Order: sequence, then structure tokens, then C-alpha cells
Amino acid sequence: MTGSPFLNAIQQDLRQKGYALKTEKTYVHWIKRFILFHQKRHPETMGSEEVRLFLSSLANDRHVAVNTQKTALNALAFLYNQFLDKPLGDLDFNPAKKPRRLPVVLSITEVQRILQQFDTRNRTLFSLLYGGGLRINECLRLRVKDFDFDHGCISVHDGKGGKSRNTLLPMSLKPAIQQLIEEAVALQVSDNAQGIGPSLPYALDRKYPSAYRQPAWMYVFPSVTWCNHPITGKVCRHHLHDSVPRKALKAAVQRAGIFNKRVSCHTFRHSFATHLLQAGRDIRTVQELLGHSDVKTTQIYTHVIGQHFAGTASPLDTLGSF
Repeated sequence: MTGSPFLNAIQQDLRQKGYALKTEKTYVHWIKRFILFHQKRHPETMGSEEVRLFLSSLANDRHVAVNTQKTALNALAFLYNQFLDKPLGDLDFNPAKKPRRLPVVLSITEVQRILQQFDTRNRTLFSLLYGGGLRINECLRLRVKDFDFDHGCISVHDGKGGKSRNTLLPMSLKPAIQQLIEEAVALQVSDNAQGIGPSLPYALDRKYPSAYRQPAWMYVFPSVTWCNHPITGKVCRHHLHDSVPRKALKAAVQRAGIFNKRVSCHTFRHSFATHLLQAGRDIRTVQELLGHSDVKTTQIYTHVIGQHFAGTASPLDTLGSF
């Protein structure tokens, strides 16, 4: 809790409405920033004009990124439209336009060079990012039950925007994943002997108190230490923190000798989409695998490969030599 009764009430409301913990923390942060910006005035005494001034200040004085500005707007929209039930209406506010930036994409050879630099666990993790188009936290949250080897798919739950989807399970990773599962389940058995298990969604833990003993709920990439559940305070084992693979990636990129590209965990997802389109895969299929709501989001990758439509080649190239 934050220590402020008002912010605590917002936090509870977000939790009851099923918002992700990350969203909860982010919204409370921006609402607190908004209150401090206006010299601790209570939001009940303010409205659209104060929101507009705050968002304009973020852009003009703080020079925040466009997405950061949008996140702050979403937090304040929740505060007024849902929590206070005082709709903001027209803010007369034009958010900064996001400049078009093409995502960084690795070549197939570069992907191979980087993967060769990892130990077994991290090689499997980054192979899943590239082979299934996963976001880093989607990958880290994978549990034993999310792998379907019979149908060759991975179930992603509560992805960005709370959406769930199925994506590709590279069958070449089957032995490595099964080995990680065996190690994770063995760790779970050891934890269970001390009354500890993997962190579970709060509602599930409350409804099925012994679910933490079921192998299906064990993380495939478990953390090396225990922690306290952020809601219940119960001692549990969470998944790896995303800082662990990020540090491993930085070192691997250096060892691979790739200095001309800014490589992040998300670069492997970008590369997954781009390479599928380069191979002539249907853009709607790629959209579904990535979990994009709008195909326009997926179309950015057609510009990466220099083709407005995936798989399109110049007709001159079909004529042969002349």
C-alpha cells in the first residue's frame, strides 16, 4: 500500500477490477505525480483543465516519450472516468505524434550467433522469444501447463492488454524445454516439502489452497530465491526477474560481435515477425501469432523488409536475365 488512504482506495479499485499488478503500480504512480504537480490538491477539486496542463507539462517541460504521455493519460482517464465517476470529456489536448521508427531486426545469422553465446537455460529462453514471437515477460511467466507438445503450441495468458493467445512452439526445443520442466518440478517438490510453491493468481490460490503442489502451475523459468507474494504476502517462488535475461543478452551480443544494432529482448519478437513475412507467410496469421488487435500494428514489419505487402517482389525479377 502507498500510505495515502486515497491512493490506497484507487489501488483496491484497480485490483477489484482485475487490472494487472504492473498496470496498478503504473496508474497509482501517475495519479500521485498528477496530485503533486498541482501542489497536492485533491483530484475531486480538479478536472479536465488540470489534466490538460499536467499532460502538456510532461511533453513540453519534461520531454517524456509519447508512450509515457499516453500512459499518464490512461491513468488519469481511469481516475476520473471510472474511480471518481467524473468523466473528463473533451480535454482539448493534442498528444504529441509518435514518430515512425522501424523496429530493429536481426538477420537469421545474427540470431544464430547470439544464441550460441548463451548457457542452456538462456538459449532456450531466447529461442522461445524468437521461435514464438513472445514478449520477455510472457516468456518468463510460462508455466508447465502452457506447453502443448502434441499440437506444437504455447498458450500465452494475460499478455499485453490482458489478452490471451496461442503461438508457435518450436518442436526443435522440445528436449530442452522438457529438461527445464523436469528441473522446475524437482525444485517445486523441494519447495513443497517446506510448504512453499510457485506464486499463483490470488483468486486461484484462495479457491484452491493446494494448487501450489500441482506441477502444472510451476514456472518453467523459476527464480532462484523465494519472495513474498505482492498481494497476500505469502512466501512463494516467482518466475525469474526480467533483469536476469536482459543482462545475459547484453553480454551475449558483445561476445557475438554485433555492435551496429541496439539489441533488446523485444528484438527477437521483431525478428520473428519480419522473418515470417519474408518467408511469405500471411500477414493475418502473423498478426494472430503476435496477438495484435489491429493488422495496422503488424504492417510495420512489411516496411522493415521494404515491401508494402509481405511476399511481394518486383515483376522485373521474374523475367530472368536479358
